[in-house]
Amino acid sequence: MTIDLLDGPWYAGDPSADYAWLRAQPGLWFDEANELFAVARHDDLLEVSRSPKRFCSGEGFRPKTPPNGSMISQDDPRHTRQRRLVSKGFTPKQVAGMESHARQIVGELIDAVSEKGECDFVTDIAVPLPMIVIAELLGVRVEDRDRLQHWSDELIKGADGHTTDAVIAQFVDFCEYITEVIEARRAEPRDDLTSILVHATIDGAPGFDLDGLVNELLLILVGGNETTRNVISGAMEALGAHPAQRADLVADPSLLTTAAEEFLRWVTPIVTFQRTVVDDTEFAGTPLAAGDKLLLLYGAANRDERTFGPTAADFDIRRDPNPHVAFGFGTHFCLGASLARLEIKIMFEELLRRVPDIELAGPVRRTPSAFIRGIAEMPVTFTPERK
Repeated sequence: MTIDLLDGPWYAGDPSADYAWLRAQPGLWFDEANELFAVARHDDLLEVSRSPKRFCSGEGFRPKTPPNGSMISQDDPRHTRQRRLVSKGFTPKQVAGMESHARQIVGELIDAVSEKGECDFVTDIAVPLPMIVIAELLGVRVEDRDRLQHWSDELIKGADGHTTDAVIAQFVDFCEYITEVIEARRAEPRDDLTSILVHATIDGAPGFDLDGLVNELLLILVGGNETTRNVISGAMEALGAHPAQRADLVADPSLLTTAAEEFLRWVTPIVTFQRTVVDDTEFAGTPLAAGDKLLLLYGAANRDERTFGPTAADFDIRRDPNPHVAFGFGTHFCLGASLARLEIKIMFEELLRRVPDIELAGPVRRTPSAFIRGIAEMPVTFTPERK
């Protein structure tokens, strides 16, 4: 079988049969064209993720892309130090304090479309919530949110190992913009995460140089925006395809506790990350040389029958336990996981309360990407609210 592990359209389609084939292979299957070993089994992915001294992140977390200054491209001790600084914006107390405001945002988004009886779910509902929340966390101006959303969408295209001149131009534009924000916070700190990072120190020295700050803020923007919006969109698509389970959620909103975890497993918004072999070794029966590249296939791991049983390929809002790896695993576990869970839960609590009969109304257009699993367009209809 021939599989291109960097083929965006392959991930955007239905790779489930190929995922099953990869999981069934002895050892790690090797993509010769891209020189990548596929880590498709759940247990193997966990083992790689918990073994950073054998399989590092510091050589780059995306294929064919050099490492940058963000924490996701760092190994310990540097990774832990940077992560500790960024975590100041995602403490349990801070996340809990965002709930009422996030619910207000969701209410306003629904208000804007509720009387129409139709909308594009992605553009009108899924995209704005995480973008507004992360923009406020970073402290950027309201009028700049659309630009940030544009950069987030465009720069994702460069994460497949096929960087184009257009993507480079967008990155340059983002760097110019965010550098101005950084310098403004350096001169006049505010109560936002950008100011915290700009003025952070490690052992008495600046915590980040300019390159590190730019890439860390880009990581927070993309990670806090793209992943959550795509889980929300993918969850809506899944509920549209499983109306009985949607009806169960409408009747019993307490099911959202397990449903949110199944949304995450089912969608798996980040489909791949790369690790690099540190020393010659053997893993899963496969000899590996120092410098070899492993591609962690989170979507494949989240359908592994060995972990999720005979119903691994089924969407089940009552699934429990649900040891998915949608947020990764190990030292690089997603720092914003609690915030993402909060946003997802609030979104569907409010949606299913106010527009309980929401359903898909046309074809879904997906985002071809070997990095994220996303939906670009998804028309929906519902009974209009009368005010």
